[in-house]
Amino acid sequence: MAKKNIVLFKLVSSEGTGVYYVCGKNPKLLTKKLKFRKYDKKLRKHVLFEERKLSS
Repeated sequence: MAKKNIVLFKLVSSEGTGVYYVCGKNPKLLTKKLKFRKYDKKLRKHVLFEERKLSS
């Protein structure tokens, strides 16, 4: 069984509410910073979430 190489990162709300999602990706396949429209629980609407480094 081969070991899968997955890097964890945070998707942080661009509205500055402090809401974030923790996700993982394969660093060999995706090199760009990711941006998604996801649901912000504090604002109760969809906003842009941007990739940030996950502090250990």
